[in-house]
Parts: sequence; C-alpha cells; structure tokens
Amino acid sequence: MSLEVIKQNLGFLNENLLIEIEKASNIVSIEKNKELVREGQFIKVIPIVIEGLIKVFSRYEDKELLLYYIKPSESCIMSFSAIQKNAPSEIFAVTEEDTKVLLLPANLIPNWLKNYPTLNQLFYKQYNVRYTELLKTINHLLFDKLDVRVYNYLVEKKTFTQKNPLKISHRQIANELGTAREVISRIIKKLESENKVKQHSNAIELIK
Repeated sequence: MSLEVIKQNLGFLNENLLIEIEKASNIVSIEKNKELVREGQFIKVIPIVIEGLIKVFSRYEDKELLLYYIKPSESCIMSFSAIQKNAPSEIFAVTEEDTKVLLLPANLIPNWLKNYPTLNQLFYKQYNVRYTELLKTINHLLFDKLDVRVYNYLVEKKTFTQKNPLKISHRQIANELGTAREVISRIIKKLESENKVKQHSNAIELIK
C-alpha cells in the first residue's frame, strides 16, 4: 500500500499513526452498485473513500431513503458510531460508481484513538458534516414538495458524479427517495415540461 496515497487523504494525522495505518489497512477497489456495508452487520472495517462515491441509506419496513454521499477523503460516521456502541449497523452503503476505499480495521480504532488523539479530528469533522446533511434531508422531507426534492436530488447527483446526462432510472430515483416509481415518472414529466430536465432513452439530462 502506498503511504503517499494515505497521506493525501489523511495528511493531518500523526506520522507514526500513518505508518501504522499503512501496515494494518488495505486499499481495495469496488465496482459500481456493490454493497459495502449491510444493515444489521457488525462493522469490521471503517471505509475512507480514496476515489469514487458511496451512498448511504436508511431502511424502514420496505422503503429506503438516501441519507448522504461519502466523497473522497470522507468516511462513514454511522459505521464509526456502530463500532463505538458495539452495535450492528443501522444503515447500508452502496457504491455509486467504481470506488477505491481505504479500509481501517475496526478492532484497532479504539487504541488508535487513545494513542493518537488527532484521529478524533477525522470523526468529529465527519459528525459535523453528516449532522448538517441530515438536517438538510429532514428539512427537505418536511417542507419541500416532492418535485423540489426530485430536482434537488438530480442536481446533487450531477454535482457529486460530475456527469450529465445521468444514467438513472425512475425506479432508482423512487427507491432512493422512498416513494413510488409512478410518482417519480409523473414528476420527471412535469420537470421536463418546465424545461428543467430532458429525458433520454436511459438517462435524464439537467438543463437548468
């Protein structure tokens, strides 16, 4: 494993800790649409994204809700929380695109936090970022009409993936926003009539 790659993403950490991370961790490549964290599993590794994008979901009964994205140099704070509580994961995570991640062994995290307090900076920062993002998600759920949520969802996905048109189906949008495909189809048609999006055979293009 390249120490330089780790430094590029975790350069604020103590040099000795970076060396320990290099020895104990792995960098793996994961294909698009692969589940990285399963709901109900006990966490064995903490992922830090090196390249690519991961999306994190919550599930209630038979519905899923996209909570947030994990971008390069970021981690999954929900996985860290599960480790701290010695509890199974309450979320599941899926790669949005081909992704490269650094996997920190969960069993070493407590000692690293004790011996290298700067590691707390990573998780405190992630807590702050996710708290803000979750508040944003809750506000959208409570106060935005569904057409606004769908449009904002598409804009966010375009921003994170740097792709337009977006290769995405109405069913996938429905799954990630916790609603029905038929509802999404009507909303996409409405957005198209407002010249905000354009539908292609297997993609949706944002116009404005």
